[in-house]
Amino acid sequence: MVKRWYQERKNDYYYKKAKQVGYRARSAFKLLQIQGKFHIIKPGDTVVDLGASPGGWSQVASEITGRGGLVISVDVSLMKPLEGVLFIQGDVTDPSTLDRIIEGLRGGRADAVISDMSPDISGSYSVDQARSAYLCEQAFRCAAHVLKVNGNFVCKIFEGEDTRLLLDRVKPCFKMVKLYSPEASRKSSSEIYVICKGFISDSSS
Repeated sequence: MVKRWYQERKNDYYYKKAKQVGYRARSAFKLLQIQGKFHIIKPGDTVVDLGASPGGWSQVASEITGRGGLVISVDVSLMKPLEGVLFIQGDVTDPSTLDRIIEGLRGGRADAVISDMSPDISGSYSVDQARSAYLCEQAFRCAAHVLKVNGNFVCKIFEGEDTRLLLDRVKPCFKMVKLYSPEASRKSSSEIYVICKGFISDSSS
């Protein structure tokens, strides 16, 4: 099983392309495709990347924001340093991690919060889907604290009964909310991305 998975990964188009162009993960192309359609990040922006390790999304975000921007990457796992990227090792579900993100913003606010977080896979889809939704809720909690007005939010969720609940939660807080499946997502994957643009406020606060 593991050998077959490894072989499939080696033959995967986006895995090979990531190696060729120097991205740390094939997931970089998911963010590039999201960016190409929705223009989530602009040059000079401040971006918070949740669940960042190994750094594929942070690489893309840093390329877009440029030298005038700031990317704050957050993950429970260590991430190799990236030039111009501030890394915070911490659990997004821990309130102290949010405090460290706010400290990293140095009194400012984020233009975008992006999350490619996934739960540890249990093998039970209903459990994994619920855990995925919980991580999205935690990512949104962070976004609600740190986003500028008109800021943008992206998070990954495994499709299921909790997807509609998440959409109902975020829709009042943004001018636009859509679901999007990038071409780079594996065909066998149930993941989908919640794209939120134009932060208004957290209606529950």
